[in-house]
Amino acid sequence: MSASTGRPGAAGNIATEAVVRAPANGYTLLLVTVPNVINATLYDKLNYNFIRDIAPVASIDRVPNVMEINPSVPAKTVPEFIAYTKANPGKINMASGGNGTSQHVSGELFKMMTGVEMQHVPYRGAGPALNDLLAGQVQIMFDTVSGSIGHITAGKLRPLAVTTAVRSEALPDTPTEGDFVPGYEASTFHGIGAPRHTPTEIIDKLNTEINAVLAESKFMARLADLGATALPGSPADFGKLIAEETEKWGKVVKFANIKAE
Repeated sequence: MSASTGRPGAAGNIATEAVVRAPANGYTLLLVTVPNVINATLYDKLNYNFIRDIAPVASIDRVPNVMEINPSVPAKTVPEFIAYTKANPGKINMASGGNGTSQHVSGELFKMMTGVEMQHVPYRGAGPALNDLLAGQVQIMFDTVSGSIGHITAGKLRPLAVTTAVRSEALPDTPTEGDFVPGYEASTFHGIGAPRHTPTEIIDKLNTEINAVLAESKFMARLADLGATALPGSPADFGKLIAEETEKWGKVVKFANIKAE
């Protein structure tokens, strides 16, 4: 099985193109993640159309990001952070793992919906960005819960909100962004895609097997440890999610004028 993690490069574009061109026999599959839907707008010239050329097989999970700040910022809630940022223009730097990453667009969506100004500081990966957030070189990051929960538990970072529509079991006392910014939702998701001409019976069989794994208690517990929630469903359900996410992040990329690095 081929996957986007198996062929890194160009934010998953190389792996995606390899799957697009692969035999449609169910043996070459793509691990579909948020960069796949962001890239549809972020990159001007791709050698494929993601929605057209990749057949949705099954969604696997959703993973919230968490809006977290260095404790040096005197804000305990999202409204307090908004007020502080507006009262102190130019003082808030927002870290991300790079232009067009989930962390970046989550922050840009927040800026778009609240009108706050934050200076984006892209890093070459989430690790260096997180290190500078811990050191106070930058003030805020919209990181994955799994990547930051250890630092949050240790009190080194202050969580203000999770970005999913419902609270995260990993951070049950942290409110959702939508509690303060109605309609805000941002998350990472994972799923499986296949070359577009893969026979329906193969896609349906793969979907059934994936959903069976998602229902296993050990797998669900492992997802919970990572701050993720299982996302079972049909191929059509996953296709709907891909279409909605492509449209949503396309608007953010255009609004913030994000360019690929």
